[in-house]
Amino acid sequence: MPLYYVNAKGQPNGDHEVHRLECSYMPDPTNCVYLGEFPSCHMAVAVAKKCFPKASGCYWCSRECHKS
Repeated sequence: MPLYYVNAKGQPNGDHEVHRLECSYMPDPTNCVYLGEFPSCHMAVAVAKKCFPKASGCYWCSRECHKS
C-alpha cells in the first residue's frame, strides 16, 4: 500500500495537498506531515481533513481525490 503525506503549507487557495510518497511534486520535507499507509487516496484525504479541512488530493499522484 502507498504511503501518504499532506503538505502542511497550504496552497494560495487554502488547499493542503495530499501526496503519495513517490510523487514528483512532493513538498519540501519540512512541510510534509505523514498520514499513513492507505489502499487509496480517499482514506488519506479523510485523515488529512481532520487537521486540514480543505485537504485535497494532488493532481499528479492522487488525481481521483483532487478537487478543482
